[in-house]
Amino acid sequence: MFDFMRENVRELREDERGDVPGWVLVTLMTAGLVIAIWAVAGPALADLFNQAISRVSGF
Repeated sequence: MFDFMRENVRELREDERGDVPGWVLVTLMTAGLVIAIWAVAGPALADLFNQAISRVSGF
């Protein structure tokens, strides 16, 4: 029984939990893409929103 428990503890210690720098890179790249797309499409989206609000308010 103790051998089984030791083996489980050893496996848990040697288990890789993931590539943290990879996840950080993915998060930063996603944020960069959102900022870039927002910079390009932001004014057009704001105009579209303002047109929609003015049409609804006109009724």
